[in-house]
Amino acid sequence: MPTLSVIVPLYNAGKFFAPFMESLLAQNIAGWEIIIVNDGSTDGSGLAARTYAERHPFIRVIDQPNQGVSVARNTGLSAAVGRYVAFPDADDVLRPGMYRTLLLAAEERGLDLAQANGEYEWEERGNARTPIFPPRLKTTGVIDGAAWLKAGLESRKFLHVVWLAVYRLDFLRRHHLDRFAPGLHHQDIPWTTEVLYNARRVMYCARPFYWYRIHGQSVSHVRAGDPKLFRDARHYMKIAGMLDELNLRYQETITIHPVFRWQITKEALGVYHSARQAGAPAVRAQICRELLDRKLDQLMWRNAVGLRQKWRLWRYLRDIRRWARECLTVSGS
Repeated sequence: MPTLSVIVPLYNAGKFFAPFMESLLAQNIAGWEIIIVNDGSTDGSGLAARTYAERHPFIRVIDQPNQGVSVARNTGLSAAVGRYVAFPDADDVLRPGMYRTLLLAAEERGLDLAQANGEYEWEERGNARTPIFPPRLKTTGVIDGAAWLKAGLESRKFLHVVWLAVYRLDFLRRHHLDRFAPGLHHQDIPWTTEVLYNARRVMYCARPFYWYRIHGQSVSHVRAGDPKLFRDARHYMKIAGMLDELNLRYQETITIHPVFRWQITKEALGVYHSARQAGAPAVRAQICRELLDRKLDQLMWRNAVGLRQKWRLWRYLRDIRRWARECLTVSGS
């Protein structure tokens, strides 16, 4: 059994793929496998992946039609046989020693997952880097997953991502967490939340081992006026409902801290930010109308925590209701 299965969803990574692969191969893990899931790339990335596989017997390439990152990860999970799994993105960079450090901690302490810090690398700012998790989040000992999530959310800078950690595969499979929601953008948010609700042995390493590149080709990089903003808004609506359902489902097994409700309203407010960035008033109005039709405003009020969030929510909902009325004006004209 390999120590680690590295699952790499690949879709048109372009010029970023070679630096990523070199940083991945430099991890130099004994007894590991790399599973590259070529998700219908059209830019030659799939061919480049096969070149790496020809050179290294521990690399496998699985080709499939383009179905999105969640399905690609699911394909990789179905094929993985390692004790631990990791999910780096094919356009990022791993610093030396990342997986060796996390695996050593995980195996010595019997962890469900081990997580590191990372840095954003901003292409439009001359590749300047800023920390992902704030410095006030220090390296931990072995703690409960819900306790780590609580600490992270209370920092107000916690990022729900899968690529900063290694996960014990039998833990994921035992709790039916070896599947990502297909077609859901920002699927990391509900997935990592449920993983931490189930994890009993977690460690966090504050060293920045991962460079997350933010560039014009990033899947998550959406500019104001982009048609994908409507898609993002609908996904945030779905995610808010999924988080609310998770709190209801796990309230008998873990303490649902106020910050777990706070994050529901925070993520739901992503709909507001999508509406605000929408270029066309009709699109903005449609987003807001759909939010109100789904009664997401009621869900946000029910989960809002603290005067600051409630005040912000009141102001945002005032704008949302005003923008929603534009829908009637536009349709009437």
